[in-house]
Amino acid sequence: MTMKKLFELNPALDRAALARRFATHGRVQVRDVLTPETAREVATVLAKGTPWGMATGAGDENRQSFRLEEIRTPQGAERVNAAAMDAQNNTARGEYGFRFAHYPILTAIQEGWDPGGPHEILLEHINSEPFMALAREVTGMANLIKADGQASLFAPGHYLGRHIDSHVAEGWEVAYVLNFAPPDWHPDWGGYLLFLDDEGDVVEGFRPRFNALNLFKVPQSHLVSYVPPFAPVGRMAVTGWLRSQ
Repeated sequence: MTMKKLFELNPALDRAALARRFATHGRVQVRDVLTPETAREVATVLAKGTPWGMATGAGDENRQSFRLEEIRTPQGAERVNAAAMDAQNNTARGEYGFRFAHYPILTAIQEGWDPGGPHEILLEHINSEPFMALAREVTGMANLIKADGQASLFAPGHYLGRHIDSHVAEGWEVAYVLNFAPPDWHPDWGGYLLFLDDEGDVVEGFRPRFNALNLFKVPQSHLVSYVPPFAPVGRMAVTGWLRSQ
């Protein structure tokens, strides 16, 4: 019996062209980054095997993460709703805020939530030499040595406010978003990764796609646009930072 592979890079990627694009703009979307079979496997893990919690933020100092088990209790649901309202109010004032479903893979590994589970194996693949070599080749950054990561799901009512990811002292060099949105994702459904100039104008946007890897150098002003109530569930991804330390 042949074992299914969870993660395998597409061997037909034009790495030189991707590197030129990144060198010019500081960002690139790598479409069809995985082989079709393994892209479907990762999407299945995210859609059917992920206990989605909730991440909220009302400013840099008030970020909260709630596990699914907590959300399912009356007290936990009340806390999540209060945190989401704080995030919404912060955003309404023009300050940083966010709300989206997530599963913090690195935290789950560190705290032993599911030893040897598929999310742990997925992050191992992202930290493996084939993926890191692709990242170094496309970005031109030989100092990239490891990645952290979380699974994220943007459903109706979710968003990620404008910010720049300025944690350079912690070794953050490049942000990555490994997308598994439905192939028919419509522009009206939001969830776009948007890049902004100093005046707040959108200078580029990446549509949520299936099996597409977004890479962009940080710090860089960006956001994920609001997902409206009529959008489907949802825009799934594995996200994090490629780090030099």
